[in-house]
Amino acid sequence: MRKQLRLSGSGGQGVITAAIILAAAAVDEGKQAVQSQSYGPEARGGASKSEVIIDDAPIYHPHVLVPDLVLAMTQKAADKYYKDLNPDGLLVLDEQLVPNVPDFPHVVRIPITKIAIEKVGKPLFANIVALGALVRLTGIVSFDSIKKAVANRVPPHTVEQNMKALELGWEAAASAKN
Repeated sequence: MRKQLRLSGSGGQGVITAAIILAAAAVDEGKQAVQSQSYGPEARGGASKSEVIIDDAPIYHPHVLVPDLVLAMTQKAADKYYKDLNPDGLLVLDEQLVPNVPDFPHVVRIPITKIAIEKVGKPLFANIVALGALVRLTGIVSFDSIKKAVANRVPPHTVEQNMKALELGWEAAASAKN
């Protein structure tokens, strides 16, 4: 079954890395996956989005047309990227960084960056917190697959912190379901 996801935020928040990891986990499970990305004019701090399509069947068009899920890590990203979201889809927001919730029927708010800072020690783990939450909310890949993909992608000295971030995101999604 085809799932189209759009992860968005500002440059430097790691949404592209998160999308690459998610696609790798899907491929490890024998699924088809494509991942694409775009940046704003600034490498860090500008708007960025990354899209992932995961399916059991071949994927012939690499860009998301109607996302089933949109993750927005900033207000600007929320305002810009949720508009073509499937009406039955899910809008996942970083609670502190998206104070003005778009008018959409299915919204999940999670304090993603706050969790990364307070429980893992740095905001740079927010993308992995988000990844844990997205996997729990969608069931798109198994938790074991995403753990393996994270461990294979992050710098070796950060694996332990990234595993903690992933688990915290997974737990946060359980209590945040809409």
